[in-house]
Amino acid sequence: MTTLLTAPTDITSGEPGWSPDEAQLAAAAFVARYRDRTLEAYRDDLRSFFQWADDHGLDVLAATRAHLEWYRTAMEQRGLAPATIDRRLCTVCGYYRFAHLDGRISSNPAQYVRRPKVQPSEGRGMDRDELARFLFTAEQYDHAHAALAVLLGLNGLRVSEACATDIEDLAFEHGHCTLRIIGKGNKPATIPLAPRTSRTVDLAIGERIEGPILRRRDGQRLDRRTAHRWVRSIGKRAGLGHVHPHVLRAAFIMAALDAGVPLRELQLAARHADPRTTTIYDHRRQNLDRHAAHVVVAFVTSG
Repeated sequence: MTTLLTAPTDITSGEPGWSPDEAQLAAAAFVARYRDRTLEAYRDDLRSFFQWADDHGLDVLAATRAHLEWYRTAMEQRGLAPATIDRRLCTVCGYYRFAHLDGRISSNPAQYVRRPKVQPSEGRGMDRDELARFLFTAEQYDHAHAALAVLLGLNGLRVSEACATDIEDLAFEHGHCTLRIIGKGNKPATIPLAPRTSRTVDLAIGERIEGPILRRRDGQRLDRRTAHRWVRSIGKRAGLGHVHPHVLRAAFIMAALDAGVPLRELQLAARHADPRTTTIYDHRRQNLDRHAAHVVVAFVTSG
């Protein structure tokens, strides 16, 4: 039996005198690739799964696909939302995938586990005009606010990625100004900066030659909390209501779809590991902007 939630509550850091078992070591190896909120979310999902396994006397590394189907059914019976169940199963699948790659198990029992069908949100998000208004309003603050806005809204960076960028990460490659970032899962990526974005970033940097691209007014690196506050403030002044950083990343993806960027290329640009994540945004867009009702109205009234 694997007891994940005994003495230490953190599956990735043992206390003195505590020795993790193979399942816990596998969990630590899996979550070590992540950081910040993603790390905490995966930890929480694995805690829930390990606790369920412990309650049922199941050795996590001896689990079969039938056990994981049972876990899915148990979550459904508890009334958890399909999106929550899907996210937890996705975490469990990742855990077993890496346990298999590390040679701790002979096969991945989660590979063919059924996942619930998650209905995409009906929310429209920020459209092209609203994004343009947000960017214009950000320019009325200062160069740092404007640079944060373009990195999130015109390049689709996650807020943690934008805050972590340094001047030394900028380069000029193949005729493009580029920015090197460390993305989700500690995956490095190089993204091009369009001329407008590059100019805005240059203004935020000024005469500096090193250090963080985005700084607070006190000169320190912009942190996530301050970035969230800046985005909310800009959104409110722009008359857009409550706006948070991920709304801008979503706006980048939606704008790319509206501009005709193919889903595969957009998946790469957004750095989505699972293509289904990108497809969800396309579904949201289709729900309203490309709904069949528009075609029917045009067809019926054109005669």
